[in-house]
Amino acid sequence: MATPLLEMRRIGKSYPGVHALTRVDLSLRSGEVLALMGENGAGKSTLIKILGGAQRPDCGVIRLQGDEVSIESPVRARELGIAVIYQEFNLVPGLSAMENVFLGQELTRAGWIQHDQQRARTRELLTQLGMEFDPETPCRLLTVAQQQAVEIARALSLKARILVLDEPSAVLTPREVDKLFSIIRRLQARGLGLIYIGHRLEEIFQIADRVTVLRDGANVGERAIVDCSRNQLIEMMVGRELQNEFPKRDSRPGAERLVVKGMSRGRAVRDVSLKARRGEVLAIAGLVGSGRTELARLVFGADRADTGEVYLDGRLLGIRSPRDAIAAGIGLLTEDRKLQGLVLSHSVRHNFALPNLDMFAPLGFLDSALERAEFGRFSEALRIKLSGGGQAAGHLSGGNQQKLVIAKWLARRCEVLIFDEPTRGIDVGAKYEIYGLINDLAWQGKVVVMISSELPEVLGMADRILVMHEGRITGEIADVRASSQEEIMKLAIA
Repeated sequence: MATPLLEMRRIGKSYPGVHALTRVDLSLRSGEVLALMGENGAGKSTLIKILGGAQRPDCGVIRLQGDEVSIESPVRARELGIAVIYQEFNLVPGLSAMENVFLGQELTRAGWIQHDQQRARTRELLTQLGMEFDPETPCRLLTVAQQQAVEIARALSLKARILVLDEPSAVLTPREVDKLFSIIRRLQARGLGLIYIGHRLEEIFQIADRVTVLRDGANVGERAIVDCSRNQLIEMMVGRELQNEFPKRDSRPGAERLVVKGMSRGRAVRDVSLKARRGEVLAIAGLVGSGRTELARLVFGADRADTGEVYLDGRLLGIRSPRDAIAAGIGLLTEDRKLQGLVLSHSVRHNFALPNLDMFAPLGFLDSALERAEFGRFSEALRIKLSGGGQAAGHLSGGNQQKLVIAKWLARRCEVLIFDEPTRGIDVGAKYEIYGLINDLAWQGKVVVMISSELPEVLGMADRILVMHEGRITGEIADVRASSQEEIMKLAIA
């Protein structure tokens, strides 16, 4: 066989008290898409940071086309033709697409930037990716898919041979995901090697040629995707067999608890009414921009509604702010846990305490012993993996961050819990635990409203589905077991 484009052999990396990587091997061929899979905390991010020069390994060897190399910095990685595109793009919003592509590597003559050449080259790169938009458009005005294309164009301008895509589809619509896959296939045809990190298994089987799985910082399997089933891949990732990807629950919804009447805000949410029952998992589906998140924010008081009323157990709630919603027993797990759900620089214990200060500091002085005791109880119950209560929330894995957000609302004893994209960016094992928590809350008689873009998740978890399009509810699916993704999509584009 031809010499691999990339070889990483016996890569090791340790932090105080933690073995992040233990003699990990990875290989990549030209024109191949390699899926790098594993649970949150399995070591994927550490391995990619080493490849991208952001961290140095403690041991191991990296070879490019058979030649051993040392990647001591991101600059060195770019010089070697390695580009990493993270989920949070490294773009300057106020600069144009063209300026971002050539930032730090401007085309100049006698000290003057050659704008015409840069514009023409950017347009050429975007055309190669199948994207057509004005290179002088500021990046803040581009769609997420277009911004992603700018990142890839920048990598191509640097003559990248290896492209790493970290959760590239997390915030894309289904149509944009199809466009991304088209771009990936174009890059494959040009001989680039691509490493694709993702948690959506259906995408892995659609785009990857081969899969490498990490668990607890070590290799546990490598297979051609055609030789691997969905259940086998899940078992490699979590280290045990999952009989059912979505844990079953004996659903017996009771009386109506949450009632929303005539909720509106501009064109984002238009005259929406809904009812949710005791012990029911009510899913709200729809395409990105359909108004799902906007509706959740109105119910929670994060945005001011033009019209609308919210009732809980027959009582009208005068919700004008999140403080009012929390006092009424409503909790919102936001779509973006990093920006809106947590203060990443603060400790996990202080994040847990934020919405519960009236319990932990009733007289204005924090009862640290009570805070520690309650946090310990909930972190143990939810099996949050952390080094201690003083650990910064930003250092937790995605799944454990989501559990932390859930813990603070459980401590609040909320009767209504709105989950907005509860498993985005979370591995299959952590997803299963989140699903179990949702089922437990429903079994306790809570009202659970779940907003999700993942249709298998909606069909696997919901007792009833409402579908939104352009700010309105366009349909209701009561018999979820007899429904399909196609039925939901028809309502979502009505």
